[in-house]
Amino acid sequence: MMRSMAAMHDLSAVQVAAQYASGALSPVDVANGCLKRIEAWEPRLNAMYRVDREGALAAAKSAEARWRAKQPLSALDGVPVTIKENIYTKGDPAPIGTGANADAAPQPADAPPAARLREAGCVILGKTTMPDFGMLSAGVSSIHGITRNPWNTSRNTSGSSSGAGAAAAAGYAPLHLGTDIGGSVRLPATHCGIFALKPSLGRVPVYPPYIGRVVGPMTRDVAGSAALMSLLSKPDARDFMCLPFENIDFSRGIETGPDLKQLKIGFLPDMKVGLPVHAEVRAAAAAAAKALESAGAKVEEMRSFLTDELLDGMARFFEARSHNDFAQLPAAKQAKVLPFIAEWSNFRAKSFSGRDVMAAYTCYVTLRDVTVRAPPRRSCLTRPSCPRPTTTRTTRCRTSPSRCPTTCPSSPPPRSTGASARTACRSASRSPAGASTISAY
Repeated sequence: MMRSMAAMHDLSAVQVAAQYASGALSPVDVANGCLKRIEAWEPRLNAMYRVDREGALAAAKSAEARWRAKQPLSALDGVPVTIKENIYTKGDPAPIGTGANADAAPQPADAPPAARLREAGCVILGKTTMPDFGMLSAGVSSIHGITRNPWNTSRNTSGSSSGAGAAAAAGYAPLHLGTDIGGSVRLPATHCGIFALKPSLGRVPVYPPYIGRVVGPMTRDVAGSAALMSLLSKPDARDFMCLPFENIDFSRGIETGPDLKQLKIGFLPDMKVGLPVHAEVRAAAAAAAKALESAGAKVEEMRSFLTDELLDGMARFFEARSHNDFAQLPAAKQAKVLPFIAEWSNFRAKSFSGRDVMAAYTCYVTLRDVTVRAPPRRSCLTRPSCPRPTTTRTTRCRTSPSRCPTTCPSSPPPRSTGASARTACRSASRSPAGASTISAY
């Protein structure tokens, strides 16, 4: 007996594949169900940049034939998936979330994650939305518009994998791919109530490679992400930063669960930098830590490994990167960038010296180092520091993602790029569907 379309939306990737194996479900029926779900919800959510109906159904028909012949390409053959638009897929443009790239040409080849999914027979439904250049923790884009949270369409999805988060929560497909440097899969997972993973740098080959950027699974259950990781972590020579391949079974132990008595868990209740921890969040985290400890895990409280200086250095690094991207655009294209992002990438980075940029890069590398070495509270390690910019003054930057004063290059007070930019910044801080923080993709 065929399941109803509504029931299919609730099935995980592992459950869908099991139904394929038993013959209870067809990849074509599931693909059609997903496409109908997208068609019904897209007018309200705006999570999809492109929907490839013909390509998805063709892939589903091929997968159906393989399952009937008992020759699936992988455990996820025929399972539908969406892919964030900045992960290249052959034949699709990748505007990186900005209207400045509205004329982007179709990509000539799949990036490694997309290639691994095609090789595994996954049904690629289409591409999901993201904000301009991935530099916004919100589903607001000058080319895609505003992506809404399925739980409450007046609320934010967070970002930058905003469309993937919304699509996962709304049941567009069992599997979704996002990218992350500074929270771009983890933040939407939090806002949309799903599971996401930022793998170790190099575990999942990417192209083009960039320091810190990873591709991560976004699903409604842990098992689906684990199954995706087994595909995504396969090697690809195009990524010079990829780790040596290890044939890891990421699904191992998920059903039985870990032996908590063998686990040592670091608990970081407060980073002591940036926005203060909300009282309800602090209480929930403390309760979770206590529950794990009561169940036998060894829980050690950690002290913050982040400083205002390191946080500002990381912000300066990404401002410099974004300013470089923005400055290379002709004026006509610059005008199409989301005003908030245009202002943010220019308000102080336009005055950075070469030494300022290298100091910011050093902060970014230092932050990665101290994160890996994050000590427990009893450690006597000294707090990390990084070089200061060459010529600075201390001021509160209007568009900084942090409440803490930041160190800005000595220059005239920052000026708005225009009334529209000022409006964008103000509305971003007030509107539930707007943006309030910066995230790197």
